Amino acid sequence: MNPEHTILNHYNLTNPYPTSWPAEKDESDASDEERLINSLSKAGIRRSKSRYSALERSGSDRRSLVPGSQKLRDGQENLVQKDEPDPLGGTDSVVRVLRQRGLPVEEDQRLKNRFLLSSTTFSPNLYLSQVHSNASTQTLIQGLDFLSRSIDLKSASLKVLVESNFERFVRAKTTIDNVYAEMRNQGVDPELERSRSHTRVPSKGSTHFRNASGQGPPTPSKGIHKPLPSDKKKNALTKESEYGVQGIKAPLIEVAVKAEEIWGPALGGREREGSLKSIVESVERSQGVFKVGKAVSECIKRKDYDALVEEYSRARKYTEEAKQIAENASYSQSQLTDSQIHQLVITGRMWSEVEERIDSFKRDVWRKLTNVQSNQSLAARRNAQDEYMALISILLELGTEDNPIWVWLLSRYDYLKNKITATFERSRVEIEVLRRRLAIADPPASQIVAGHLKSPAGMEADDKSKDLDTPPVLELWDLIYNSLNNMLSAQGGILGEVIEFWDKAQSFIDGKVQKTLPIGIDGRSRKHHRLSSDGVRDLQNGALELVGILQDNVFSFFTDPPIEDISSLYSPLPQTPNTPTPVSPQSATLSPHAHQDARFRFDQNNPPPPSPRRGEAWEEFAFWPPYANSLSGVHYLEKLLTLLGTSASEMIAMRPVASGQSISERLKTIVTGARERSARAACAAWSRDAEMCKVLEDWSRASDQPELTNMPSRFDAFESTVLSGMQKILYIPEAAATKSGSGGIVSPPPSKLVQMVRSQFVTSLYKALSGMVENAQRSKARSEEHAVVGSEDLVVSKDGERSLDGDDKNIRKLLTLSNLSLLQSTTVPNLISQFETSFSITLTDESKTVRDALTQISDRLFHSYTQPIASEISSIVHAGISSPDWLPPTSRPSAVQPYVYEALLLLVYVHTEVSTTAAPLTNQILSHLLEQMSLAFLDAFKQRSSYPLAGLMQATLDAEFVAQTLSQYTTKQAGNTQSEIYIQLDQGTTPDASKRLQGELPEMRQVLKRLREGTRSEFLCFKREKRVQN
Repeated sequence: MNPEHTILNHYNLTNPYPTSWPAEKDESDASDEERLINSLSKAGIRRSKSRYSALERSGSDRRSLVPGSQKLRDGQENLVQKDEPDPLGGTDSVVRVLRQRGLPVEEDQRLKNRFLLSSTTFSPNLYLSQVHSNASTQTLIQGLDFLSRSIDLKSASLKVLVESNFERFVRAKTTIDNVYAEMRNQGVDPELERSRSHTRVPSKGSTHFRNASGQGPPTPSKGIHKPLPSDKKKNALTKESEYGVQGIKAPLIEVAVKAEEIWGPALGGREREGSLKSIVESVERSQGVFKVGKAVSECIKRKDYDALVEEYSRARKYTEEAKQIAENASYSQSQLTDSQIHQLVITGRMWSEVEERIDSFKRDVWRKLTNVQSNQSLAARRNAQDEYMALISILLELGTEDNPIWVWLLSRYDYLKNKITATFERSRVEIEVLRRRLAIADPPASQIVAGHLKSPAGMEADDKSKDLDTPPVLELWDLIYNSLNNMLSAQGGILGEVIEFWDKAQSFIDGKVQKTLPIGIDGRSRKHHRLSSDGVRDLQNGALELVGILQDNVFSFFTDPPIEDISSLYSPLPQTPNTPTPVSPQSATLSPHAHQDARFRFDQNNPPPPSPRRGEAWEEFAFWPPYANSLSGVHYLEKLLTLLGTSASEMIAMRPVASGQSISERLKTIVTGARERSARAACAAWSRDAEMCKVLEDWSRASDQPELTNMPSRFDAFESTVLSGMQKILYIPEAAATKSGSGGIVSPPPSKLVQMVRSQFVTSLYKALSGMVENAQRSKARSEEHAVVGSEDLVVSKDGERSLDGDDKNIRKLLTLSNLSLLQSTTVPNLISQFETSFSITLTDESKTVRDALTQISDRLFHSYTQPIASEISSIVHAGISSPDWLPPTSRPSAVQPYVYEALLLLVYVHTEVSTTAAPLTNQILSHLLEQMSLAFLDAFKQRSSYPLAGLMQATLDAEFVAQTLSQYTTKQAGNTQSEIYIQLDQGTTPDASKRLQGELPEMRQVLKRLREGTRSEFLCFKREKRVQN
């Protein structure tokens, strides 16, 4: 035999190179007595060993003396070996041959036993068909000879064993018979025994030679009611003494009764223990079935959807196995075993429990899926996408009849539809509430208006809106913008949610998202991955409807008059699951029915009254705050129209909108209509503000040009800001450049609209210029408390260093003349150029008209200032020349008449006033006054009929002294008038006097020189300043 096979049989191994210790080797071969002794020794208890302990061993517990015998899991050994050599002498290992042929003999013990000769289930036919399937007849004959020799060899060894031990067998038999006879004959009379011994003939073939002949089976009654002659006979091995137990039977019965009373419950626990053990074994075998229900509940509590699907799949697996068992039994018409029945029962209960929990979980998931959008806030919107996808995935994974994708899209559509309507209605009411409170308040005072109209001139780049208007107006503007932004913004607004809804719907339509979604158990959810054609059409119509609702609401806000019913603010509808979450308007997410803003809390019985009708232009516009100026108007309307245009571009970029011509045209109409209404409202405010531009004048000097006030720069900044805002309102440039292909949404403004802005621009210039002249010419008194001129609208600055005397009418005229000069030369041309550049039109006629108007206004104001002075000078000259004392008392005058000094001193005062107020006007004003003074000389000289030589010399001396003193301001007209004066004097005298005057001229020049030098200090202001050459 192969040594390797011998080693395997000796050590009871299946593999010559084992990797782990066999589990059966850990079980002890010791007897119960030895195990009890070991346990007692471990507990510290010593027990003596009986001399008869060897006889107490059970035959079933003896060690097997057969090499290679198997030890079962219950600790018992059998004579079937783990492996055997071929009885026909072919191989040394039958198991190896079977393993090579692919039979699972290692796993199936019964199958292996049918191939082992030592087994009672050995099958010769099966053995030959498998082990010797390829053997020839000759090989089988040789195997038969080998088997015969093996049998003969084993028979010979058994014969030798019997022959060599025969005498021992006989002696052992005799000893056993003697001992039995002695034990049987206890208490029997010897004589009777001897007589019986002569008559007894034992049979050699009897195996029950100890039984007494002629006696039937013993009964307890016989032993109890028929006493034996002696006590020893009670222990005799006879039928009458019940084979030696009659004496102890009754006590044993009593003891048994007592033991049953005392130990019955304890010993009955063994039965329960066995029952419990069987139950525990069954539970251990079905442990997975019992745990799956609890595992499903725990997964639901933890929201561990992946683990939930695994546990649910495991439950379905157990259920399928149970179904398969039942189907197999039904198909084969066989009886189910107890274990199979138990498995079916616990699996059914488990599946019922799991189904109940899964159905409850599905209902909860459906509820979450339909309400997931209503629980979104602006900060958690990104996480919501993962949430609804997880909910859809778990429903598809678990399996459901309804399509979770379609249900979510439909619930999302309903939520957005309700949110659009509710948010717009709420916002509209809130806007109207603040609008009414502004309308019933008093208009802002002039100084407040002036402060806001001045803001563009000193506006910082980082904040262009905080000073544009009063805080209540700006608050309403912010509310309007935030409300529309909440609806039309693509980032965080309702429009963004609509676009996001369509993008997700489109991804589901295209099947892109479904690639990441599960198909469910056995692919049952695959049918939900594709949307039907009707469903796709419904989604497209739903997206169009959402866009249409947004369009209609926004368009009605711009075109409809202010609403009258605001009852929804204090009569909210009952909340629904789709009611948007309330947040403050500052966060640009207004929501209905739950607002807690203090601005919108008031007595229901005393709501804000409707706006009073005063004929104001803003009363017909719901989007225009009452008393708002054009600066804040163009600033916010530009933002609103940019938002509207951008949102329209975003809408038209959606596939359903782009494919529909009607809705695209509707979008263009909305943008055009909102633009026209906004331009009309802005022009109305612009016209009103142009009338109020006069309040920009506070008679404070400009820092860079002292001859000017701040009025021109403020007016320039105001007009420039309004022009820039109007250009953005009409063209909406930022919205037109948002998306390629969406430029058609913002069409060029119609010529009618541009003409309206054009007319308003020219009108605003006229009104502003008229206000400037009005400021210069009106009479007023300073109000020390408010720095406002009486009840007039003229504001006067309190800046002492840079302000002038606004109460002095002449100073106001001079400053206004200087300002008009700057407007005419720089400001107005720049504004006209800005308008032409912004609106791509040429203002040729308007430019000429404005320039002519400026010239007329300047001339009128110039004459308004110079005419009183010129009249006073003319009166002085006329009074002096017509005076009887005008003729000199001597034949040669040595000085000019006093009226000349009086007139020149008046001009000195004028020079001082003009040069200190508006220095660039000094030459113009003094030149004009010199011309008027020359005309006064000419007219006065004409009134005298004749001039003697002394009068001629005095007239020449007076006129020449004035001409030389004011030579710096001499104009061509003044020179011509001076020549006419000399001609007039020549005509009023005799030729002789004129001739004699020529002889006096040298002397007169000396007198003039002396007079000029004598009055140099008095008239130093008229001296021409010398230019400093670098």
